[in-house]
Amino acid sequence: MSEPEDKIGAWAALLRTHAAVLPRLERALLRTGLPITWYDVLLVLNAAPHRRLRMTELGQQAVVSRERVSRVVTELEREGLVERQSNPDDRRSAFAAITPEGRRRLRAAAPVYLDAVEQHFSGHLSDDEAKVIATALWRVLGAEETRRNR
Repeated sequence: MSEPEDKIGAWAALLRTHAAVLPRLERALLRTGLPITWYDVLLVLNAAPHRRLRMTELGQQAVVSRERVSRVVTELEREGLVERQSNPDDRRSAFAAITPEGRRRLRAAAPVYLDAVEQHFSGHLSDDEAKVIATALWRVLGAEETRRNR
């Protein structure tokens, strides 16, 4: 295969792998009562400083589309897993913060999620393959985020 075909092949493999693996992760997580979109938002918030982010920051960091992040936060808020907090420095923005119950539910779901990732994705890769894939994808993501922020 020539180089352009290799790169298109890599893109096709990424898309097909995502399409094949994501539904399996979603099914595994549903057994915990957390849809994958909820899990993603809780995971991002839990890792954030003070376990909260401005909604715009959450929209940039979560895998959920920026358009959907507000709806997901509203759903999580109804379940008591997230709370919105006013931003004293900027009245136009608000924070989304994970609650203690949100942290508890995230911790309970984490082993299920990690097991599903291992079973359906990382378990098929050697350590070297995983490192190459991660390095390449983080580089692409970094370039696109830089481009977006210009």
